[in-house]
Amino acid sequence: MPSALINVPAKAKRGSVIEIKTLMSHIMETGYRHTASGSVVPRDIITSFTCRFNGKEVFRADLYPAIAANPFITFFTTVTESGKFEFEWIGDKGFSETAQASITVE
Repeated sequence: MPSALINVPAKAKRGSVIEIKTLMSHIMETGYRHTASGSVVPRDIITSFTCRFNGKEVFRADLYPAIAANPFITFFTTVTESGKFEFEWIGDKGFSETAQASITVE
């Protein structure tokens, strides 16, 4: 079962730049490997990651087979109000995971 680790500061000052870190547990099978019998191991990767703050997109990344297993994504954003971050990972074979984190702006 996939699981996400999210690191978002609980509090920040208005207008400050914060760092957000995410890690999704996923095998990220490239589709280029073969089994001992020679058959191709099917591709199974996360293809996109999106972060929204209070419903507005603040970060997006498209992922490709060269990304390692358990992709770690870190980025910076500015906060001007308290609210909720929503994280979404979409991938092959119907993979879809979401997570949320809140921040209080003082």
